[in-house]
Amino acid sequence: MQLKATHIKQALHQELLRILRYWQQNTVDEAYGGFVGKIDCKNQVVPMATKGIILNTRILWSFAAAAQYLNTTEYDEVCHRAYQYLCRYFFDKEHGGVIWEVDFEGNPVNSRKQVYAQAFAIYSLAEYYSYCQAEEAKQQALAIFQLLEDKAKDPFKGGYLEAFDRDWSPLEDMRLSPKDLNAAKTMNTHLHVVEAYTRLLQVTGDEEVRAALRQLTALYNQRFLAREGYFHLFFDEDWHLQSQVSSYGHDIESAWLLLDAAIVVGDEEQTRLCEHNIATIADRMLAEAIDHDGAVLYEKDLCTGEIDQDRHWWPQVECMVGLAYQHMLSGDARYLQSIEGIWQYTTKNLLDKYAGEWYFRVDQNGKPYAEDLVSMWKAPYHTTRACMVINEVL
Repeated sequence: MQLKATHIKQALHQELLRILRYWQQNTVDEAYGGFVGKIDCKNQVVPMATKGIILNTRILWSFAAAAQYLNTTEYDEVCHRAYQYLCRYFFDKEHGGVIWEVDFEGNPVNSRKQVYAQAFAIYSLAEYYSYCQAEEAKQQALAIFQLLEDKAKDPFKGGYLEAFDRDWSPLEDMRLSPKDLNAAKTMNTHLHVVEAYTRLLQVTGDEEVRAALRQLTALYNQRFLAREGYFHLFFDEDWHLQSQVSSYGHDIESAWLLLDAAIVVGDEEQTRLCEHNIATIADRMLAEAIDHDGAVLYEKDLCTGEIDQDRHWWPQVECMVGLAYQHMLSGDARYLQSIEGIWQYTTKNLLDKYAGEWYFRVDQNGKPYAEDLVSMWKAPYHTTRACMVINEVL
């Protein structure tokens, strides 16, 4: 088993370098600053594409984390470019926080305050601070944390509301993306607030952050976790369930990120619960989410039992991370075997070996969809993080 783990770790290390090389060589926008907003499925830059906060912050986090993990200065220029563009074009100097989207020249085109975006700003700023000890970045991250606690947190019913207008006034349409429900409280946003607060606590030791993260971790397990071993996705403001869909990638991603949060907070009770949850969800992955060819499927309609057979890039790596955690906790070789199967499927079907990035998704026959290699939602964050975390866990 040790030989198999070593082989996977070596392969993921090389893939980390390959992904970083692609983004370093293909996405820097020399004409207008920052990074290009979109590269199509033929690896061609889409002229004058808008630039989203999620793409920018995920690039910043990925390269700052990788620079530390690899102990290299090779990515200094990319890190500083991403940070400077974030500060210049996405920060709202009047109302605080970060806006959603700018045009190719950096002019605001969507100034809404999506809490998901604030979380990724905190996450990337905390990582950038860890990377270069820029005090300004730490203070910016703490300022956005305070904004979320003051503006987005529901003081009466718990949790965080999904989105606001630029001035933090209420919005009728709070959807993160067109495919999402218009729900006031969502698992996806809460998950990334957990992730952001965890990293912020690690780099600052701030006790207000610790208290907020402790409360959020407990709430996440109380409100989103279902006994059947998955996490509910959408709720209204009063915590009435709005959907009956299980997202396999989010389920396993939630499991390991919540464990990290509980450990960083120092909450032994939540840590034990999260360890139990990882075991339950990892076994559910093996039973129904991983196809016979090794691929991780996308989601399941819990009312009809219908499973979306598409293979998106990010659930593959999130499942690998979650299974690596469960292998670490249990020592059970089944999880390592499944990791190997997912990786074999991924290298065969999802890696665009010509361009150097990953396909957004393929169908059940392994045929890629004609979707962008780089976009608001297609960034190096899931893949680089998995390569680094799995190498640390296995």
